[in-house]
Amino acid sequence: MRAILLGGGVALLVSLLGTRIAIREFTRLGYGQEIREDGPTTHHTKRGTPTMGGVAIIVATVVGYFVAKLVTGVQPSYSALLLLFLFVGTGLVGFLDDFIKIYRQRNLGLRSRAKMIGQTVIALVFGGLALWDRLADEAGRNPASNEISFLRDWGWTLPTIVVLLLIWFFVTGFSNAVNLTDGLDGLATGASALVFAAYVVVGIWQANQTCGVTVNPKCYDVRDPLDLAVVAACIAGACIGFLWWNASPAQIFMGDTGSLALGSALAGLAILSRTELLVVILGGLFVVETLSVMLQVGFFKVSRGRRIFRMAPIHHHFEMLGWEQVTVVIRFWVITGLCVAAGVGIFYAEWVTGN
Repeated sequence: MRAILLGGGVALLVSLLGTRIAIREFTRLGYGQEIREDGPTTHHTKRGTPTMGGVAIIVATVVGYFVAKLVTGVQPSYSALLLLFLFVGTGLVGFLDDFIKIYRQRNLGLRSRAKMIGQTVIALVFGGLALWDRLADEAGRNPASNEISFLRDWGWTLPTIVVLLLIWFFVTGFSNAVNLTDGLDGLATGASALVFAAYVVVGIWQANQTCGVTVNPKCYDVRDPLDLAVVAACIAGACIGFLWWNASPAQIFMGDTGSLALGSALAGLAILSRTELLVVILGGLFVVETLSVMLQVGFFKVSRGRRIFRMAPIHHHFEMLGWEQVTVVIRFWVITGLCVAAGVGIFYAEWVTGN
């Protein structure tokens, strides 16, 4: 518990101060955001706002985690290191995308195929290492499981190749989902902080009810749940520190550097904590944002030019209806809070009803 509080606090402080430094340096270097021409006209005033602020979130998270480990004298766990690898790796892919946009002064960075290749390589390396039996702990547990799960493994063992495909789907799906959500000042940052905070609660509960400590039939057979909670706390703290500067009117954007990293970390937490399907509820806002784009594109093609929403992702639809940006963001945060409350409630209720 001390590591969770320390890691989250250090990450928040590093992010709060580091983001301010990033704003100054990125402004000096001219690393400004390019704005999509077909977006809401109110966004055109944001052109030139510093981007790649996700660097501050990533650095703050890594520093917070290792400071917590150093102070508490506890070695980093294999699961946490894998999660940080996924977090930093996809962040690097996003960084390349952001840098190309800045360098070429256009709202198009890496080509979609190149970005997908980068995400795929990171996801498959993460999945392969998480399933590698030679790195199992004393109890024979790997960080990831060959079984699908909602609140715990269901008992349906899947072939490794299928599991790797599912891991790829979750990592690329959620990293792109957070990327789509990051379209208004503070929207993705605040929503991410809430969801990662939920995973702190999940990790603590799993650690207290782990099968290595209790003989309860409802114990959790998850490897390193408490250390996963430490990483989740660091990411949540880093998001809160960044939100100070990213809230409307944003002085910096996280860019693909931050959104891809946050989305992949969310998927990684779900995989490593055996809650792959629960994350669909906890991260319900990200799912809705993605579905809105899929529905818009699909309907546009089928109906030969007609649209469901005035603009996708769905947060732009409400902007086009005349809602103020701050109103959209706050209401979407409320929706995220409800999703988190529902997810954590389901997680706790399953354990209570089974005892």
